[in-house]
Amino acid sequence: MVDWHLVREMKPPQSQAEWEAEFSKYQQFPEFKIMNHDMTLPEFKFIFYMEWGHRMWGRLVGLAYILPTIYFWKKGYFNRSMKGKVLGLCGFVFFQGLLGWYMVKSGLEEKPESYDIPRVSQYRLSAHLGSALLLYCASLWTGLTLLLPVHKMADTKRIMQLRRFAKGTGGLVFLTALSGAFVAGLDAGLVYNSFPKMGERWIPDDLLAFSPTLKNFFENPTTVQFDHRVLAISSLTAITGLYLFSRRMVLPRRAKIAISLLTAMAYGQVALGISTLLLYVPTPLAATHQSGSVALLSLAIWVLAELRKMPK
Repeated sequence: MVDWHLVREMKPPQSQAEWEAEFSKYQQFPEFKIMNHDMTLPEFKFIFYMEWGHRMWGRLVGLAYILPTIYFWKKGYFNRSMKGKVLGLCGFVFFQGLLGWYMVKSGLEEKPESYDIPRVSQYRLSAHLGSALLLYCASLWTGLTLLLPVHKMADTKRIMQLRRFAKGTGGLVFLTALSGAFVAGLDAGLVYNSFPKMGERWIPDDLLAFSPTLKNFFENPTTVQFDHRVLAISSLTAITGLYLFSRRMVLPRRAKIAISLLTAMAYGQVALGISTLLLYVPTPLAATHQSGSVALLSLAIWVLAELRKMPK
């Protein structure tokens, strides 16, 4: 889908002529000319429906936010604080849709100065994923804090340290998930398919091959993969430390379960990541690894919800 319309594109092509017209539009862009010049119409229909399904799902998500908001607002169920939250969430949904098209558009642009294959900008892909994760985290946090009663825990020094530790760990998990967008955007999972070393070295020769140096962290596939590895191992270490630290204090049962599940998921996610790398990034396994990052982030949010302070 090479254009964007809020309502008109909800109905996909129906006739053979409509499909051929849509295919003809796609053939004008670099992705077809350089990568898919031998693509057939049935193959085009497959990628069309992949994108169409994603866009329709996005619209459905938008309605799932907006329609209940309108209903509950009219019924007077929201207090002043909640009104601000739901307005922010609905606004974020709208922003996410615009950012999604801004990302897709980057993969359709002619780039005569580039020798790379046509692809969406890794910067825009990361922004799109990052905003989606923020929206998801805000929604989950709002729901959990409404549904789960606050535990009555004394604000001892160790409890406060645990809360800070959990917040830092959650931030690290989020950053690791976000770095995965750069890995996907640059196909960085295909440059060094070995673990724990990258090739024959712990630190590869081309880690800082680009100039200026800062450019490597966002555009050099080797550096991007290296950073993702470091962040993933750091997240696993932090979660393990959080688990061990939490065992030394008395916590509510739900909080203990949340921390234990977070730890188990972290080890599973690292195993998934290593397997994806060693097997040269098969799509089903890569998709499972991406889903695992959302599951891990969800558990981190749950831990934070369980450890939150009593409102004054």
